[in-house]
Amino acid sequence: MKKNLALFHWLPRALCVMAILFISLFALDSFDTELSLCQQLPAFLIHLIPSFVLGVILLVAWKWEYIGGFIFTVLGLGLSPWIYMMNYQMNHSIWMSMGVVLMITFPFVVVGILFVLSHFLKKKNTATNAIAE
Repeated sequence: MKKNLALFHWLPRALCVMAILFISLFALDSFDTELSLCQQLPAFLIHLIPSFVLGVILLVAWKWEYIGGFIFTVLGLGLSPWIYMMNYQMNHSIWMSMGVVLMITFPFVVVGILFVLSHFLKKKNTATNAIAE
């Protein structure tokens, strides 16, 4: 049971860090070869705002798994229709838009569910240990 507990403790954290790094890659499109670094840096930082927000939510989830997991799940599910519509307006392809939604929001839904699951597994393990003693 200890190995499962450790797996469910670290898996959502590792997946969330990887998903935030993936989202951060989209900020690289703010760089332009015709502008100086001083002109490009503010645009780069603005493009990183979603990553900063997700990082703050990760800190909340790290401390309070249930709350953070709930936030990640609601955020992923709530942004899915918006991301779908934005992509569908650009490419007019249902399948391509669904693929983008799966790449961007689905990892955060999975992370949220894993954080909530980790919370309940730890709670169950604590109750089991209290009864055994």
